[in-house]
Amino acid sequence: MSNYLAVATVTATLQRVLQSTVGNDVPGAKVTTLRPDAKGMPAVGLNIFLYQVVPNAARRNADLPTRNVDGQAGQRPAIALDLDYLLSCYGQDNALEPQRVLGSVARQLHSRPLLTRQMIRDMVTDPAYSYLATSNLAEAIEPVRFSSLALSLEELSKLWSVFFQTQYALSVAYRASVVLIEEELIPVTALPVRERQVIAVPFQPPFIETVTPSSLPAGGVLAIQGHGLQGAVTKLKFGDLLVVPATVSDRQLTVTLPAALPAGVRTVQVIHDFDFGTPNEPHRGFESNVAPFLLTPAITTAPPFAAARGGTLALSFAPPVGREQSVALMIGDQAISLPTRLPTDPLTASTFGFAIPANFPTGTFLLRIRVDGAESPLVVDTNKLSPTFDQYIGPEVTIT
Repeated sequence: MSNYLAVATVTATLQRVLQSTVGNDVPGAKVTTLRPDAKGMPAVGLNIFLYQVVPNAARRNADLPTRNVDGQAGQRPAIALDLDYLLSCYGQDNALEPQRVLGSVARQLHSRPLLTRQMIRDMVTDPAYSYLATSNLAEAIEPVRFSSLALSLEELSKLWSVFFQTQYALSVAYRASVVLIEEELIPVTALPVRERQVIAVPFQPPFIETVTPSSLPAGGVLAIQGHGLQGAVTKLKFGDLLVVPATVSDRQLTVTLPAALPAGVRTVQVIHDFDFGTPNEPHRGFESNVAPFLLTPAITTAPPFAAARGGTLALSFAPPVGREQSVALMIGDQAISLPTRLPTDPLTASTFGFAIPANFPTGTFLLRIRVDGAESPLVVDTNKLSPTFDQYIGPEVTIT
């Protein structure tokens, strides 16, 4: 691995190595690292231009994942890159200087296609490259290797077309692979494993077929039917709440709804954890499908209920209502919505005041509370001798 100077170190080392080779083979040749359309190209020599950087296909995902669930680094993140260079040769064509330079470069990169540690150390200690003194590419485990790229005439023409009003020079492309750049941080490592345990279990996830009743108040008992419901450690998941069921069998689970569960459409899921024994800590295993049910709110204020037009009707109900939940008071066939709560309001509340409009009709009406679409139940007359048998008879509110 190497630090952020790795890319520049490869370019500088390649320049230094080819300067020594080409300078000996072609007298007066110089090696530069400029854009092909920049001023200052050598009269005789070679220009090295890094025109493309791509992820290394074989190593691009070798370090995933690098961080744990807490965001701490489990290992040093490293990126693997391939560097594509355009080597352009310059000189007098009548003396075939560009071709002589190209031959010298091709021989060098074919016979010695890698940057050795000594080459890099010599470059780093060269005063001309003092800005790369802190590069640690020489300590990288894998050396950088060069291979020629067979660019077609069309690819070369497209590459040179990006340089405005620049004449083509005899060129060849090489790829440097692989350059590994890592983040300089100290990763958090886990303690060594003292004992290994292997537990084999059949793949039998639980499945929920039905839940009864489909609608129930807070504190009610929910029965869950299905198959494969009983596990080594069986729990029920209500949103973010985990609850241990009261009774457990392979075909049915029963549970009293937790008091913290808000009213509305809720879901239940069967969770099977596995206890490996050492340490005695459950680990997440199988999960069932998700089954919905309706948790209805209940008015806890004692009757009778009465309010005047233009006044306020205060009611308490259970379970407590969250700040983000929608609440509406149903009087007969009309709804009075509770205003949107502010961020400064309590997270949960059990009592609210509903403003009765001044033009609201007077009389006695059935009373319900609606929380996230779930309504409090109405009372049905079960007396067969009553004239209102099998009709809703309460709770009622009188508006004056």
